[in-house]
Amino acid sequence: MERSNHNGTLSLNDVNKEVTLVGWVHKRRNLGSLLFIDLRDRSGIVQVTVREGVKVPDIRNEYVIWVKGKVAKKDVPNKQLKTGEIEVIASEIKVINKAETTPIIIDDNTDALEDTRLKYRYLDLRRPINQKRLQIRANVVKATHEYLDANDFLEVETPILTLSTPEGARDYLVPSRIHKGCFYALPQSPQMYKQLLMIAGCERYYQIAKCFRDEDLRADRQPDFTQIDIETSFLDQDQVLTMMEGLIAHIFKKVINYDIKLPLRRMKYDDAVRDYGSDKPETRFEMKLKDIKDIVKGSDFGVFKDNQFVRALVVNGVADKTSRKVIDKLQLEAKKFSLKGYIVLKFENKKLDGSIVKYLSDEIVNNLIKELKLKDNDIVIIAASNSYRDASFGLGALRASYGNELKLIPPHTHDALYIVDFPLFEISKETGMLTSCHHPFTRPKDDEAYLLDKDPSKVHASAYDMVIDGNEAGGGSLRIYDPEMQKKVFKILGLTDEDIKRKFGFFIDAFKYGTPPHGGIAFGLERIVMMLSETNNIRDVIAFPKNLSAMCPMSNSPREVDQDQLDELGIQIKKEK
Repeated sequence: MERSNHNGTLSLNDVNKEVTLVGWVHKRRNLGSLLFIDLRDRSGIVQVTVREGVKVPDIRNEYVIWVKGKVAKKDVPNKQLKTGEIEVIASEIKVINKAETTPIIIDDNTDALEDTRLKYRYLDLRRPINQKRLQIRANVVKATHEYLDANDFLEVETPILTLSTPEGARDYLVPSRIHKGCFYALPQSPQMYKQLLMIAGCERYYQIAKCFRDEDLRADRQPDFTQIDIETSFLDQDQVLTMMEGLIAHIFKKVINYDIKLPLRRMKYDDAVRDYGSDKPETRFEMKLKDIKDIVKGSDFGVFKDNQFVRALVVNGVADKTSRKVIDKLQLEAKKFSLKGYIVLKFENKKLDGSIVKYLSDEIVNNLIKELKLKDNDIVIIAASNSYRDASFGLGALRASYGNELKLIPPHTHDALYIVDFPLFEISKETGMLTSCHHPFTRPKDDEAYLLDKDPSKVHASAYDMVIDGNEAGGGSLRIYDPEMQKKVFKILGLTDEDIKRKFGFFIDAFKYGTPPHGGIAFGLERIVMMLSETNNIRDVIAFPKNLSAMCPMSNSPREVDQDQLDELGIQIKKEK
């Protein structure tokens, strides 16, 4: 059908202009002598006014219609609409297609449960808020191409069917029909391929890359997701970070006209954990963690005596709201971080109160009040552990939760920084062995490489994360380019020569032929779009996402396949007992 304008683009500049419009009926209001239709397309909504004498077919919500009319200035503007200063006086209306009553309300505010919205995602995407999110995502990709193309990066696609390699999560496996009993894996990231592209002489590579990880889901995680994947040769860490912060600043400016202050500050990993209890700290509000072991070390309280680390978080102004029920909820949170529980003290009427206060001398109590700068109606949450990480990260999670609950984050603001100097290895709680903090291709800091032979646990990595608004927006590192060092790291991780050859043989072989120093980063596209869209749910910014059960309610996948397909692949399903 003929269309002269998009609905949401009409303004006072178009008054007296004859227009033809198409779209969906968002709302209709029949006042007898007047009929008002809110007509919606991707660009927005415009009010169509139908006066007596104009032939109007049967029209209901979500019908697709065509309208011919003239733009007029409204007597009373509608401040809720971008087009609220004008209306279109209809002279002709046609129905293009009818619609049944929709199972969800097509509006920014809908009462449908998430699984219902995902089942009818094609209707959910009609909601203006979701159209805006799709547009933001498209604009982020466009801005990425603009910046990287202008900086001499080459866009290269890497394989989707690849080799199963240990990268920290379970692989999605794809059976081979031709080579029965053998499997491809869907890439958790293009990590090895982008390093091979550096060996191939590409020097500057990028890709908007699909990645797949078979892991438990949460609000900011999906089984298939998208990375802005980047790798460079012959740049040092400062040069990489400077170029990448330029990319993010460009994206924020182009997409939402927000100025990210450059250069980004750099915070050491140890300082982030110490002050914020997180390696992705939300820095838009204060409330820092404190070490209080030295203050309470004279106490007879067993928890303080038996644990190496005692840390505290002060939350202002919530003592009167901290009921037994709230404290019980805090204890459940503690168990997620291998803590037996939190100690919760209240400071009311200039007095510290709680079940353990009787174990504390007046001197300890007074020092706590002084050092923690307690004010009336504050609470103190204390974590004690022989693991500095558990004590810190547990309190850090509470800090983030209270920051949101108490609305401590200024609206429509963003803060970005780099976290640097990560440990190269950490001890796995499951196996007790060293595992990579980032991935096994991360280069140790040059001045600490000698410790690989003496004490690998003390080595720091040439790794960096960009953190925006308390989210890990991107992570990367300089890579190992010496084959002997790479083999050494594999051995530290417990891989045998046979493991290395089987899992990484082609990769290690490539290092024999002149490997340039290189490094890169990968940004989570959806996480960036989430921040720009001001939502905390990754499913909001993906066209057709999976739910928390890794299911697609719309297509009902995954599901069983025909036996013939299984036989062709040589696969037998093992029934659960």
